[in-house]
Amino acid sequence: MNAYDDQMHGTAPNPYWNTNVARHPGILRAVPEGCGDALDVGCGDGLLARRLTGRAERVTGVDSSPEMVARARGLAAGHPDLTFVEGDFLTIDLPAGGYDFVCSVSTIHHMDFEAALTRMRDLLRPGGRLVVVGLARSATPAERAATVAAAPVVRITKVLRRATGPGGMPTADPRMGYGQVRSAARRLLPGVRYHRHVLCRYSLTWEKPAR
Repeated sequence: MNAYDDQMHGTAPNPYWNTNVARHPGILRAVPEGCGDALDVGCGDGLLARRLTGRAERVTGVDSSPEMVARARGLAAGHPDLTFVEGDFLTIDLPAGGYDFVCSVSTIHHMDFEAALTRMRDLLRPGGRLVVVGLARSATPAERAATVAAAPVVRITKVLRRATGPGGMPTADPRMGYGQVRSAARRLLPGVRYHRHVLCRYSLTWEKPAR
């Protein structure tokens, strides 16, 4: 496989970089040992899902965009245990309690936050792990101050890393503030770990209690 093929199939270290891809290493490190089934919610062109095949026996990516799913399927050659499903995550048929690992990157703000987080929680097997990376708006003076302080770092990092990504990705403005996200997540996922990242993202990490 040549360098171009490596990039197209997501096996190259950095086929492209942006502030979403920046979170991939942490997500991959969070995959539990011996993971059987993993689910990527809002998989886009499937880059993270393809990377997850190195950590899980079977990987499913779901996205509501027909164009993104078609692109992901086209890039999935050589990954027989990788499946992409098109549909609305909140209503699509997925096995309850069927996954050891569920992740989502910059997708949950496209949906009803509580409904989506609840469904991700319910799709996990006991002892499974959930990682959500999301966008939020700066809704308070403290949040706005943190955003302003981080702006130069974000701009410089994007320039130095030549930030780019696949075209055609659906976009939406986040409705919830960081504090609102944190409060709702703590209510729905007792014991969740919340972290606000410099590059305009937050992350939620949660382990479902074992029976």
